[in-house]
Amino acid sequence: MFFCYNTIMINWFPGHMNKTLKQMQQDGKICDCFIYILDARCPLSCINPEFVRVIGNKPIIFVLNKSDLVEKKDIEKFIQYFSSQGQTCVSLNATTFASGKIIINAIKTVFKDRLEKNKEKNVKFIIRAMILGIPNSGKSTIVNNLCGKARAVTGNRAGVTRNKQWVKLDSNIEVMDTPGVLLPNFDNEENAYNLAITGAIKDEILYQPDVAIQLIKKLNSLNKINIINTKYGVDIDINTQEIEILKFIGKKRGCIIKGGEIDVDRSAKMLITDFRSGKLGKICLESI
Repeated sequence: MFFCYNTIMINWFPGHMNKTLKQMQQDGKICDCFIYILDARCPLSCINPEFVRVIGNKPIIFVLNKSDLVEKKDIEKFIQYFSSQGQTCVSLNATTFASGKIIINAIKTVFKDRLEKNKEKNVKFIIRAMILGIPNSGKSTIVNNLCGKARAVTGNRAGVTRNKQWVKLDSNIEVMDTPGVLLPNFDNEENAYNLAITGAIKDEILYQPDVAIQLIKKLNSLNKINIINTKYGVDIDINTQEIEILKFIGKKRGCIIKGGEIDVDRSAKMLITDFRSGKLGKICLESI
């Protein structure tokens, strides 16, 4: 898929992602299960259909990461949703110390019978798990959390991890961290903007005021538009045009350029940053 930015057509699915996907298919053959990291703010948008070829019929542990940025009731709804499909689903905030133990326990629960049988036979069984997810979902942070130290490279931006890494968690579990891979194509524009809002798609790919406008529309549809009034001290309602909202925010926060004009681009980036950091409150962009 291509996005138009400043009249230039940009392919946002880099060549390294296609290469990585092919390598993951090969590595997946020796894995026993998959740890599928989802951003709790838009779990469904984070699901990459291409991973089906990597996973096959092997067990999946879905992990709703960044759960501290979403209301508990929304987390519970998604856990119930995945559980109803026969999948294991847990939630955590990967930046919280030792929260990765939730994943270790989930893996051992999935393989409980096999672990017990092998223990009775005094046979060593190493569970190999591959960590999957889109960029900026927190995969490497989770690996560091699982290990208790910084073994994987992390960063609060899309596309930090590039090389596969095997990490031993305990006597029974080894995990492989992998680079984030986006969907080669987006049939659903709403999903694409959800990923742009949360930072899975690099900011330079899309015109940020467009992304901010989609965020405002989303807040409106969720009946959370008053959050903007509270945060920025403006006076808007459901009928206020999105571009005007950005201008109101910019005026209140001093985003002014030469000639007294409002810097809409700076205002948009401020709104998006505040959402990502949780300063707008606990918000899930999706509902089920």
